[in-house]
Amino acid sequence: MVTIDAGRTDAAAAAIRHHYDIGNEFYRLWLDRSLSYSCALRETAEDTLELAQENKLRHHLNAIDADHARSVLDIGCGWGAVLERLSGRHGVERSVGLTLSAEQAEYVRAQQYSGVEVRVEDWLHYRPEDKFDGIISIGAFEHFARPDDSAEEKIRVYREFFTRCREWLTPDGTLSLQTIAYANMNAAQANTFMKQEIFPDAELPTLGEITAAADGLFEVCAISNGRLDYAWTCAEWARRLKAERPAATALVGPEAVARYERYLKLSAMGFRMGKITLYRLVLRPYRSEYFAARGDRVA
Repeated sequence: MVTIDAGRTDAAAAAIRHHYDIGNEFYRLWLDRSLSYSCALRETAEDTLELAQENKLRHHLNAIDADHARSVLDIGCGWGAVLERLSGRHGVERSVGLTLSAEQAEYVRAQQYSGVEVRVEDWLHYRPEDKFDGIISIGAFEHFARPDDSAEEKIRVYREFFTRCREWLTPDGTLSLQTIAYANMNAAQANTFMKQEIFPDAELPTLGEITAAADGLFEVCAISNGRLDYAWTCAEWARRLKAERPAATALVGPEAVARYERYLKLSAMGFRMGKITLYRLVLRPYRSEYFAARGDRVA
C-alpha cells in the first residue's frame, strides 16, 4: 500500500479551497457558460470564448474516444463540463469526477447528470473498484507538487500519478492531460504574488519532469503547446471580469476583485512572453510489463 504524508494532501486541499471556494456565482460572472476554468482551444481568430472552450472539451473527449467509452474518470472535474458531456452527448454509462472543492462538488451533484458520481477526494486517496476506458485531467496536475519539492520529489509524485492512472485504465484506455508548465522561467523566478496569494502550495511542472515521470508507463502519443491560447483565454477572462466589476465587487469585495484582475493580467503576460506554457498530452499505457515492473512508487 502506498503511503503519502498527510501534509501534502491537506495542503493541496487547502490551496484548492483558497482559490475555488470564493463562490460559484463569482466565477459565473466571467467564465463561459460551461464554467470551464482552464485554457480554451482557439481554432480560428473568430472563435468566442464559449466556442473555444467547447473546442477544448471536444479535444479531450475525442482523445479518449468518449463515443465508445463505458466508464471515464475526470481528475480535477471543476464544475463538471466534461462530466455533463460524457453523460449527455456521449452516453457514457459511468463517469466519476474528483475535486477538492466542496462548492464545485455540490454544484455538479445538483445538476443530477445521469451516471455521474462526483467525489471530494484527492486522487492519492481514491481507490476505484473498476477500471476506466478513459481518464481526463485538465488543470489539476499543477497542484500535485509543492513549492518546496526538489525536482526529484516532483518527478516521484508525478510518477505516482501516472502509475495510478495506468493501473486504473483498461489496456486500451487513454489518458488526456492538460497542464500549465514552466517554459522560459524556473520556480525561483516565479512571481511572489502568484505563489502566495493566488495559488499557494502549488508548483508547476516542466515538460522534462512530466516525460521523465511517465517514462516506461505511458507512450506519449500526442503533445501540443497551447501557450498563446492561454494568453488569449486569460485576457478574455480579465476583460469579462472588468466588465462585471460592480457585480463581482458586490459578491466578493473590491480587494478580491482587484486580486483576480491582477492575476489574470499577469498570467496573460506570462504566457505571451513564454515564461509559462500550456501542454495538452495524449498518453496510452505501454503494454510491456518490463517498464511497469521497475516503476518507482512514492513511499
